[in-house]
Amino acid sequence: RYDDGKKVDTSAREFFEVMRRLEFLPNSPTLMNAGRDLGQLSACFVLPVEDSLDSIFETVKNTALIHKSGGGTGYSFSRIRPKGDMVRSTQGVSSGPVSFMRVFDAATEAVKQGGTRRGANMGVLRVDHPDIQEFIGAKSNGRELRNFNISVAVTDRFMEAVNTGADYCLIHPATGEPVGHLNAGNVFRTICRTAWNCGDPGVIFLDNLNRNNPTPQLGDMECTNPCGEQPLLPFESCNLGSINLAKMIVRSHGRSVINYTHLAQTVRTAVHFLDNVIDVNQYPLPAIEKITRGNRKIGLGVMGWADLLISLSIPYGSEQALTLAEKIMGFLQRVSHRASCELARKRGAYPNFSRNDRRIPRRNATVTTVAPTGTISIIAGCSSGIEPLFALSYVRKHVLDDRELPEIHPGLIGELTSIGLAKPGIEQEVLKLGTIQHIGELPHEMRRYYATALEIPPEWHVRMQAVFQKYSDSAVSKTVNLPFEATPEDVETVYRLAYKLGCKGITVYRDRCRDSQVLNIGCTACA
Repeated sequence: RYDDGKKVDTSAREFFEVMRRLEFLPNSPTLMNAGRDLGQLSACFVLPVEDSLDSIFETVKNTALIHKSGGGTGYSFSRIRPKGDMVRSTQGVSSGPVSFMRVFDAATEAVKQGGTRRGANMGVLRVDHPDIQEFIGAKSNGRELRNFNISVAVTDRFMEAVNTGADYCLIHPATGEPVGHLNAGNVFRTICRTAWNCGDPGVIFLDNLNRNNPTPQLGDMECTNPCGEQPLLPFESCNLGSINLAKMIVRSHGRSVINYTHLAQTVRTAVHFLDNVIDVNQYPLPAIEKITRGNRKIGLGVMGWADLLISLSIPYGSEQALTLAEKIMGFLQRVSHRASCELARKRGAYPNFSRNDRRIPRRNATVTTVAPTGTISIIAGCSSGIEPLFALSYVRKHVLDDRELPEIHPGLIGELTSIGLAKPGIEQEVLKLGTIQHIGELPHEMRRYYATALEIPPEWHVRMQAVFQKYSDSAVSKTVNLPFEATPEDVETVYRLAYKLGCKGITVYRDRCRDSQVLNIGCTACA
């Protein structure tokens, strides 16, 4: 469409090679659906939920279409009238947002996603909605809303009230009028205590989200995709892709260094690829196609961050790691923005680009995002997103049939071999416990840069997320892993720090706080 045949062939070879070498991979729907009749290539969607039965069940139908095609959906339920409110058309009373979330959850359970995986949802409710307390505890029993992540959308005003111990107003979504008040500190502590108990809810910092809205003339962003990294407008979708940083390392003068020249070329290729996906994508709804083509959002991020740090012998929880994160993500954002500007010169800026915008026109309203890369990091054989290693050995529980799949970090075996400590007893200890912190034979520095998620203080998790957020147009998917012994006050500290450092959202997960979890440390069969 845009280039002659020779240039198209060259681009196709470049796209193929970066994927063949596992240097860059697009999101799962692109890998699964490209070249098939389905042809739906985006991972992230946000759908509107208005305060009427027609709207709600139309959205349920649209959700089924998206989940069938491999996408995940986010919704703000903040427009639905509170529980017990009068419904004029029937003279009945409303059952409230949480009851309708259960409808969405049941529909998700019934629709197998593209024959490969079940759908995922994000449910968001504003902190000033009258039903906020019911929403906060909606997943506490571990049995309901199993296909949802949930997040409370908090405002700057609410966080200020938390800091001062003040009350804040609950607002009726239909009238905009105050209908009650709660103490902000009490609500905040309830959010944190509930997240400590079951991993939900997370928090979205709503005003921070919209301070970085590239198209404010089209409305506010109220919600994100299921993993929180992609704030989107109603009906908007986005396709993502991630660069494997572990593949950007070369040996020079006997040590590992980052090849920034190769990284830059990979970034340019990835931006070109993701922009092309927008045009060949087959969208599930006309409304989704319209706004997606109007804004042309893409989300280029990274994976293999923990592997890169280990290759460079840098501990995850260190100032050196934060400095490197700033350098790499800043570099990636600058190069990707230039690539998008270059595409705009050739193909035109995204149609909704405002003439009043003083920035250089870009092809894409957003370019950078940090996704969790759950599936594609497994394909690439690298660590996920910007997470530290969960463990050096762990059991991955298959989500469909509960099979237990033991894994051990391949780099560790190589390093143990290189220093003459690849002994059966040591390997057995790693398999059993998932850590090397207790093995006194190993060098102290090696134990530092092989520290795992639960061995890294929560502060460093948050600070790492904040650095990557600084250079991400959209948001960052990151879980702050807490040990089982952590307290609700630890969660409060994490959420406060995330807000202070400018994150757009935050999620915690305390080990073993649920009856079943996907990743488990160590191999029980090896004990």
